[in-house]
Amino acid sequence: MVGPARPAFVLFGSSIVQFSSGQGGWGATLATLYARKADIFVRGYASWNTRLALKVLDKVFPKEDPAPPSLVIVYFGGNDTALPRENNMSSHVPLDEYLGNMTTIVARLQFTYYDRDGMHFTEKESQVVVKEILKTIKEAEWEPKLHWQDMTSEFDDVSYMDDDEKETIV
Repeated sequence: MVGPARPAFVLFGSSIVQFSSGQGGWGATLATLYARKADIFVRGYASWNTRLALKVLDKVFPKEDPAPPSLVIVYFGGNDTALPRENNMSSHVPLDEYLGNMTTIVARLQFTYYDRDGMHFTEKESQVVVKEILKTIKEAEWEPKLHWQDMTSEFDDVSYMDDDEKETIV
């Protein structure tokens, strides 16, 4: 751990999560908004589906984690419903299995499930995702509040200059 403890947000899913940390991506935007307020961990696995996610769920989210995340956003979809392709790690997961896998993941994490649909987002589409995520966080009746505007920034109470330095400049 580095510095004081902050709330931890985990983005968990397939390539839609892995690629979210790029320029203009929804994960990168969340990391920018929550700078000095929360740590954003991206755990995205390109070409994965819910079947593969279930195999590593306890490794990504250990049951005895002394500091479990404050928020987990789970996004799987495209690789579960995509047709099977030759030489591709992903395989078609029937809709009923997909829904069952998502239910298992959410039950294990004990978080509310918000369904999203689509594949890789453009910057503009990422903005829509961020807006919806922030709306959901703001409307949630959680304590402590996890909306970025409701959180204090780390070291807000520390001036970059002490009083003696300020007097020499003035």
